[in-house]
Amino acid sequence: MKSQPSSRNSGFTLLETVIAIGVLAVLITAFLAAFGPAMSGIRKSINVQEADRMASTLEQELANLRSGQETSDIKTGFDKSFYWIKQTNDAANALFVYQYRGNPSKHRADSTLEPVTQAGGVPGKDFIVQPMIRRLSDPLFVKDIAALEGPVLLVKTTQLIFNKGQGLAKGLPGEIKDPQLGTNVNKPDDYKEAVIAFYAEFYSMPTNSDTYFTGSAFTSRFKTVKYPIFTRNLAVRR
Repeated sequence: MKSQPSSRNSGFTLLETVIAIGVLAVLITAFLAAFGPAMSGIRKSINVQEADRMASTLEQELANLRSGQETSDIKTGFDKSFYWIKQTNDAANALFVYQYRGNPSKHRADSTLEPVTQAGGVPGKDFIVQPMIRRLSDPLFVKDIAALEGPVLLVKTTQLIFNKGQGLAKGLPGEIKDPQLGTNVNKPDDYKEAVIAFYAEFYSMPTNSDTYFTGSAFTSRFKTVKYPIFTRNLAVRR
Protein backbone atom coordinates (compact mmCIF):
# COMPACT_ATOMS: atom_id res chain seq x y z
CA MET A 1 0.00 0.00 0.00
CA LYS A 2 1.45 3.30 -1.10
CA SER A 3 1.93 6.00 1.50
CA GLN A 4 0.15 9.25 0.86
CA PRO A 5 2.37 12.37 0.49
CA SER A 6 2.13 14.77 3.42
CA SER A 7 -0.02 17.80 2.76
CA ARG A 8 2.01 19.88 5.23
CA ASN A 9 4.08 22.60 3.49
CA SER A 10 7.79 22.53 4.16
CA GLY A 11 9.43 25.64 5.68
CA PHE A 12 9.71 27.53 8.97
CA THR A 13 6.79 28.17 11.23
CA LEU A 14 6.12 31.66 12.58
CA LEU A 15 7.43 30.63 15.99
CA GLU A 16 10.68 29.33 14.50
CA THR A 17 11.14 32.56 12.54
CA VAL A 18 10.59 34.70 15.65
CA ILE A 19 13.11 32.62 17.59
CA ALA A 20 15.68 32.92 14.78
CA ILE A 21 15.26 36.70 14.66
CA GLY A 22 15.65 36.89 18.43
CA VAL A 23 18.86 34.86 18.34
CA LEU A 24 20.22 37.04 15.51
CA ALA A 25 19.42 40.20 17.46
CA VAL A 26 21.30 38.88 20.50
CA LEU A 27 24.30 38.01 18.35
CA ILE A 28 24.35 41.46 16.72
CA THR A 29 24.08 43.17 20.10
CA ALA A 30 26.96 41.08 21.44
CA PHE A 31 29.03 41.88 18.32
CA LEU A 32 28.47 45.62 18.68
CA ALA A 33 29.24 45.50 22.39
CA ALA A 34 32.51 43.69 21.70
CA PHE A 35 33.72 45.56 18.63
CA GLY A 36 32.07 48.99 19.02
CA PRO A 37 34.67 50.29 21.51
CA ALA A 38 37.44 48.82 19.37
CA MET A 39 36.22 50.70 16.28
CA SER A 40 35.92 53.88 18.32
CA GLY A 41 39.49 53.39 19.53
CA ILE A 42 40.72 52.90 15.98
CA ARG A 43 39.03 56.11 14.83
CA LYS A 44 40.55 58.00 17.76
CA SER A 45 43.99 56.59 16.99
CA ILE A 46 43.70 57.72 13.37
CA ASN A 47 42.65 61.21 14.48
CA VAL A 48 45.57 61.41 16.90
CA GLN A 49 48.03 60.48 14.14
CA GLU A 50 46.40 63.06 11.87
CA ALA A 51 46.67 65.77 14.53
CA ASP A 52 50.32 64.92 15.16
CA ARG A 53 51.09 65.21 11.46
CA MET A 54 49.09 68.41 11.06
CA ALA A 55 50.72 70.23 13.98
CA SER A 56 53.55 71.47 11.76
CA THR A 57 50.97 72.70 9.25
CA LEU A 58 49.31 74.71 12.00
CA GLU A 59 52.64 76.25 13.04
CA GLN A 60 53.66 77.15 9.48
CA GLU A 61 50.28 78.36 8.24
CA LEU A 62 49.72 80.61 11.26
CA ALA A 63 52.67 82.74 10.22
CA ASN A 64 51.77 82.69 6.52
CA LEU A 65 49.75 85.78 5.62
CA ARG A 66 47.73 84.90 2.56
CA SER A 67 46.11 87.30 0.16
CA GLY A 68 42.72 88.38 1.49
CA GLN A 69 43.70 87.92 5.13
CA GLU A 70 45.09 91.42 5.48
CA THR A 71 43.13 93.90 7.59
CA SER A 72 43.85 97.26 9.17
CA ASP A 73 45.29 95.35 12.15
CA ILE A 74 46.94 92.48 10.27
CA LYS A 75 49.79 93.46 7.96
CA THR A 76 52.31 90.67 8.55
CA GLY A 77 52.31 86.96 9.26
CA PHE A 78 53.25 87.66 12.87
CA ASP A 79 50.25 89.97 13.24
CA LYS A 80 48.03 87.16 11.98
CA SER A 81 49.58 84.69 14.42
CA PHE A 82 49.11 87.08 17.33
CA TYR A 83 45.38 87.59 16.76
CA TRP A 84 44.59 84.03 15.74
CA ILE A 85 46.31 82.55 18.81
CA LYS A 86 44.53 85.08 20.99
CA GLN A 87 41.07 84.54 19.48
CA THR A 88 40.71 80.76 19.02
CA ASN A 89 38.68 80.43 22.22
CA ASP A 90 35.89 82.44 20.59
CA ALA A 91 33.42 80.28 18.64
CA ALA A 92 33.08 82.87 15.87
CA ASN A 93 36.84 82.67 15.30
CA ALA A 94 37.14 78.90 15.75
CA LEU A 95 40.23 77.48 14.07
CA PHE A 96 40.31 74.22 12.10
CA VAL A 97 43.08 72.11 10.61
CA TYR A 98 42.32 69.60 7.85
CA GLN A 99 43.29 68.28 4.44
CA TYR A 100 41.37 68.58 1.20
CA ARG A 101 41.73 67.50 -2.43
CA GLY A 102 42.94 70.45 -4.48
CA ASN A 103 43.10 70.94 -8.25
CA PRO A 104 46.81 71.39 -9.13
CA SER A 105 45.95 73.47 -12.21
CA LYS A 106 43.54 75.91 -10.52
CA HIS A 107 44.65 78.39 -7.87
CA ARG A 108 42.55 80.77 -5.84
CA ALA A 109 43.39 84.37 -4.99
CA ASP A 110 45.04 83.28 -1.71
CA SER A 111 47.32 80.84 -3.62
CA THR A 112 45.52 77.74 -2.34
CA LEU A 113 44.13 75.17 -4.76
CA GLU A 114 40.54 75.03 -5.87
CA PRO A 115 38.82 72.04 -4.21
CA VAL A 116 38.08 68.92 -6.25
CA THR A 117 34.67 67.70 -5.11
CA GLN A 118 34.17 64.72 -7.42
CA ALA A 119 35.32 61.31 -6.25
CA GLY A 120 38.03 59.31 -7.99
CA GLY A 121 40.94 60.62 -9.99
CA VAL A 122 44.68 60.04 -9.90
CA PRO A 123 46.54 61.53 -6.92
CA GLY A 124 49.24 63.95 -8.07
CA LYS A 125 47.57 64.38 -11.45
CA ASP A 126 43.87 65.06 -10.94
CA PHE A 127 44.22 66.29 -7.36
CA ILE A 128 46.75 67.06 -4.65
CA VAL A 129 46.00 66.56 -0.97
CA GLN A 130 46.61 69.98 0.54
CA PRO A 131 46.86 70.60 4.30
CA MET A 132 45.17 73.78 5.47
CA ILE A 133 44.05 75.77 8.48
CA ARG A 134 41.15 78.18 8.30
CA ARG A 135 38.85 79.97 10.66
CA LEU A 136 35.11 79.40 10.77
CA SER A 137 34.59 82.95 9.51
CA ASP A 138 36.52 82.18 6.30
CA PRO A 139 34.03 81.41 3.48
CA LEU A 140 36.62 79.17 1.83
CA PHE A 141 36.45 76.82 4.81
CA VAL A 142 32.97 75.60 3.86
CA LYS A 143 34.07 75.16 0.23
CA ASP A 144 37.05 73.06 1.29
CA ILE A 145 34.80 70.78 3.36
CA ALA A 146 33.20 69.53 0.15
CA ALA A 147 36.57 68.03 -0.85
CA LEU A 148 37.84 66.78 2.51
CA GLU A 149 40.49 64.09 2.77
CA GLY A 150 40.27 62.93 6.37
CA PRO A 151 38.80 64.56 9.50
CA VAL A 152 38.33 68.19 10.45
CA LEU A 153 40.05 68.97 13.76
CA LEU A 154 39.18 71.92 15.96
CA VAL A 155 42.21 73.69 17.45
CA LYS A 156 42.28 75.84 20.57
CA THR A 157 45.47 77.74 21.38
CA THR A 158 46.76 79.33 24.59
CA GLN A 159 49.97 81.28 25.06
CA LEU A 160 52.79 79.61 26.98
CA ILE A 161 54.54 81.90 29.47
CA PHE A 162 57.89 81.27 31.10
CA ASN A 163 57.68 81.31 34.88
CA LYS A 164 60.89 81.24 36.87
CA GLY A 165 61.31 77.89 38.56
CA GLN A 166 58.35 76.41 36.68
CA GLY A 167 59.38 76.62 33.05
CA LEU A 168 56.65 77.16 30.47
CA ALA A 169 53.12 77.38 31.84
CA LYS A 170 49.77 78.01 30.17
CA GLY A 171 48.48 81.54 30.26
CA LEU A 172 44.81 82.45 30.23
CA PRO A 173 42.66 81.76 27.15
CA GLY A 174 42.12 84.88 25.06
CA GLU A 175 45.13 86.70 26.49
CA ILE A 176 48.63 87.43 25.20
CA LYS A 177 51.17 88.57 27.79
CA ASP A 178 54.48 90.23 26.95
CA PRO A 179 57.24 88.22 28.68
CA GLN A 180 59.42 91.30 29.15
CA LEU A 181 56.76 93.57 30.58
CA GLY A 182 54.70 90.91 32.31
CA THR A 183 51.50 92.64 31.23
CA ASN A 184 48.73 91.75 28.80
CA VAL A 185 48.93 93.33 25.36
CA ASN A 186 46.17 93.72 22.79
CA LYS A 187 48.23 94.54 19.69
CA PRO A 188 51.22 92.74 18.13
CA ASP A 189 53.17 96.03 17.97
CA ASP A 190 53.07 96.13 21.77
CA TYR A 191 54.53 92.62 22.04
CA LYS A 192 58.29 93.08 22.44
CA GLU A 193 59.45 89.47 22.14
CA ALA A 194 60.29 87.87 18.79
CA VAL A 195 58.52 84.58 19.56
CA ILE A 196 55.08 83.58 20.80
CA ALA A 197 55.09 80.12 22.33
CA PHE A 198 51.66 78.51 22.54
CA TYR A 199 49.88 75.34 23.60
CA ALA A 200 47.69 73.78 20.91
CA GLU A 201 44.80 71.44 21.74
CA PHE A 202 43.27 69.35 18.95
CA TYR A 203 39.67 68.15 19.23
CA SER A 204 37.81 65.69 17.00
CA MET A 205 34.47 66.71 15.56
CA PRO A 206 31.40 64.41 15.42
CA THR A 207 30.82 65.11 11.72
CA ASN A 208 32.36 66.80 8.69
CA SER A 209 29.05 68.17 7.41
CA ASP A 210 29.11 71.84 6.39
CA THR A 211 25.65 72.31 7.88
CA TYR A 212 27.03 71.26 11.26
CA PHE A 213 29.71 73.94 11.30
CA THR A 214 27.43 76.70 10.05
CA GLY A 215 24.57 75.86 12.44
CA SER A 216 23.91 76.21 16.15
CA ALA A 217 25.04 72.63 16.88
CA PHE A 218 28.70 73.56 16.49
CA THR A 219 28.37 76.65 18.70
CA SER A 220 26.91 74.50 21.46
CA ARG A 221 29.61 71.87 21.00
CA PHE A 222 32.35 74.53 21.05
CA LYS A 223 31.28 75.76 24.48
CA THR A 224 31.34 72.31 26.05
CA VAL A 225 34.16 70.52 24.20
CA LYS A 226 36.60 68.79 26.54
CA TYR A 227 39.41 66.26 26.46
CA PRO A 228 41.59 67.02 23.41
CA ILE A 229 42.79 63.99 21.48
CA PHE A 230 46.23 65.55 21.03
CA THR A 231 48.27 68.47 22.40
CA ARG A 232 51.52 70.07 21.29
CA ASN A 233 53.74 72.98 22.33
CA LEU A 234 54.42 75.17 19.30
CA ALA A 235 55.79 78.62 18.52
CA VAL A 236 55.68 81.35 15.87
CA ARG A 237 58.48 83.81 15.18
CA ARG A 238 58.32 87.44 14.18
